[in-house]
Parts: sequence; C-alpha cells; structure tokens
Amino acid sequence: MIGERLKLARQQRGWTLDALAASTGIPVSSLSEFENGKREPRLTHLEKLAQAHGRSVAWFFATTEDVPAVVLWRNRPESAETAASIEGQFLKLCSWYQNLEKWCDEVRPSLLPDAQGDRSRFCWADAESLASTVRNQLNLGQRPAFSLLNVLENTCGIRVFHLHFDPSGAAACTRSDDCGMAVLLNGKNKRWRRNFDLAHELFHLLTWRIFRTGDGAREAGEQEERFANKFASCLLIPEEPLRVAIASAMKSAGGLKHAELFDIARQFDVSIEALLWRIHVVFRRKQEETEADIAVCRELHDVFDVREDAQPPSLPERYRALALRALREGELSVGRTAEYLGVSRQEAMALDDIKDVKDDAISLSPA
Repeated sequence: MIGERLKLARQQRGWTLDALAASTGIPVSSLSEFENGKREPRLTHLEKLAQAHGRSVAWFFATTEDVPAVVLWRNRPESAETAASIEGQFLKLCSWYQNLEKWCDEVRPSLLPDAQGDRSRFCWADAESLASTVRNQLNLGQRPAFSLLNVLENTCGIRVFHLHFDPSGAAACTRSDDCGMAVLLNGKNKRWRRNFDLAHELFHLLTWRIFRTGDGAREAGEQEERFANKFASCLLIPEEPLRVAIASAMKSAGGLKHAELFDIARQFDVSIEALLWRIHVVFRRKQEETEADIAVCRELHDVFDVREDAQPPSLPERYRALALRALREGELSVGRTAEYLGVSRQEAMALDDIKDVKDDAISLSPA
C-alpha cells in the first residue's frame, strides 16, 4: 500500500524517478523498489519523500482515495520537472505553515468572501464589482497595492510565499482543506509586478468554487485569465482615485506627459504597462494609442522610473514568527526549525538560545 501511495504522489507531482532521486538523494533503484513493494522504505526515506512531494509522512499510510491538490499556474514553467519541483516545494511550505499555526494555536479562518455566480455567466462587470467589494471590505483605501499583501497575510490568513523561478512572470495559487489559501509569487520580479500578480491570484482564490469545477478544475482558461487581469487592474487602480491623480498631473504639468505617467504608476505602485492599460479602459482610448505609449515608456523606463526595489524574503514574516514561537514552546526541535526556516543547524541553535531569555507578561489596566 505504501508503494502505491509513493507512486501516486510522484505521478501527481509529475516527477520522473531520476528527478525525484536528484531532489531527495535516494537512488533510483531504491525508489523503484519502494514503489513496487520489493523493499520497505525507512522513516528517514519517507521524511525526505514527504518533503519532496509536499505531503505528510502519515499521508503515505492513508487508505482513503486521494484528491490531489490543484496548483493553478499563471505562465506555468515549460519543463514538467521544474513545475513539479516548484509545486512540491510550494505545497510543502503550505503544509508546514499549517503545522505551525496548529502548534501555536494560531489557526485563522479566512475572511475572504467567496464570489457568487455561475461559471458560464460570469462577465466583465462581475470582475469589476468583485474588485470593488474586496477593496471596501478589506479597507484597502485608494492605493490598495501598499497594503494588500499585509492585509491578506495578517488579516485574511492567506499564505504568500516568494520563490525564484522562470519564466519571470510566473505565479501560482492553491486552495484546499489541507493547504488553505496560498499564493506563490516570483521573487525575481519587481515589487510592482508582484503586486499585480498577487491581485491576479487573489481573483482565482475568490472564484475558486466557480471556476474550479468540471473540465476547468486544473487549468485556467483564457477568458478566466482575462477576468483575473480585469479584477487586478480594478482593485489596484480604482477609477475615481485614478481620475483625480490624472487631473492633478495635467493641471500641474499643463498636460499628461510620459514623466507624469511614471509618477502616477509610482503613486499606485503598479507597473507603467498596468497603468496604461487601466487608462485605456477608463478613458476608452484606442488600442493602437495605448500600445504606442507603452512602447515609448519602455524606452524611457530607465530615465523616469526612479523607484527602488528590494528582494522579498521567501518566507512570510508571520511564518517565521510562528516557527520561532514553536521552537520556544518545544513544538519544534532545533533540527526541524532549521528545516522549516531554511537555515543551518548552527543558526537554528543560536535561535534556540532565546528560550533562556526571561520574558514577563506586561500588565494592562481594564478599559
């Protein structure tokens, strides 16, 4: 039975035996024997395989029919092995995050509203209305990009990870009872590009129960992707604040020049392309005009785009905080802490010293 589960996990991730061997350090011959039932894997083997597949060790002993987690990609890597490797790492981090929340008694229910409607009847107006609803319910204000990540992580319980992979535009998300709601962003992208990708993936999480049914369960169709782009654009660049920003720029500069466009993109913390396409829709411009402006802005990018960017941490701040708390409270060993945080054992041992720090509770007077 274990062999069947091992093979199922590998096939669901799209691994070859060679790729799995390279990831785990277990010889191909041993992996083949495990799957064929010719040899029983040791616990250390199962732990490595569980990590590679984003599973728990207990999953390999389950007898119920498995429903594989769906990882929905935007620009899925062309290499099936690369995609499977990234998915495995992503799902593993989601599982670990869930473990940390349980151990620290910090499980947070999602506060995101599920979009309502029928897949066949979903339209542009629905995407725009959903963006407005989310912006208001989450109190994202007139410049949502600056608070979206923080609100989703710390208020809504969305798990957001940043990994480096190609193509540079790729992003992904998943939603299930095992993984909760989670988003994977490409840490190689600029912050303003990641903002749009985050909003794009948020649409898929919100509409999961609409579009992840029937033949559309594992893939996002072209029209669904367009709806996601529409939602992200409307969410990050609300129409009225955009009109105000453009009117102000035109008044001070005597016209809307390309330099002012870059400044408006900075104000909303989006890319210049995202801004121009939003202007295209709001002001009903001709497509050839927008495309011409995009071409000009690409040439002027190095001159007018003065924003600074920093690479994001691969692990969310809350994830790291929970891992340190689990270490303090004895839920995580030093070795597992090193594994969960992606640090050396020596670094984890240094973190373990915090258990000896005296930390008394503060007193608060009743309100």
